Amino acid sequence: MAEERLILVDEHNRAVGSGKKLPVHRFGLLHRAFSIFIVDDRGRILLQQRSRAKYHSGGLWANSCCGHPHPGERTITAARRRLNEEIGARGPLSFGFFSRYQGDLGGGMQENEFVYVYFGPLRSNLDANPAEVSALEFVGVEEVRRRIAREPHCFTYWLRHYFRNHFDDIARLAQKTAHDAMHAPPIPAPPKRRKHPAVAP
Repeated sequence: MAEERLILVDEHNRAVGSGKKLPVHRFGLLHRAFSIFIVDDRGRILLQQRSRAKYHSGGLWANSCCGHPHPGERTITAARRRLNEEIGARGPLSFGFFSRYQGDLGGGMQENEFVYVYFGPLRSNLDANPAEVSALEFVGVEEVRRRIAREPHCFTYWLRHYFRNHFDDIARLAQKTAHDAMHAPPIPAPPKRRKHPAVAP
């Protein structure tokens, strides 16, 4: 299977080319990404513990889903695709805010991303892909902040960044999304999904 390619961007989020996923992260090249917060009707956000087999940040807790659009793919389309691949979730996503961060992930990997952050109500059953996810947990926004303060080493670089730099946005959008979740009907269960992909992006 060909290695996934990411969209390289400049500081204004203009596409300037593409690169293979692993070299992009080894050299810390700026690229486009997305993050998703799924929210239940109590305003709790869904956290995922990343599989220890992931190529970076294995075993750490992150937000509901993260990933990268492919060259030529709309970011919202990629977010919906990845949400289903990682945790089997479907439903509407709304843009929340942009984030920009750069950091050393350890193991020779660097993150350097321009991120679209989306929020979505819990509308379907969850079916976590074990190649991607070790555990799922719904946690209140304030409790997530307390846990990060107590044990920052248990959380991914980007989730710590979001809570440090965008906490008010996260709290506000989680409440708005919870309201949407309370007033929206569930999505019927889809046909049985295909076998989980073996390669973890």
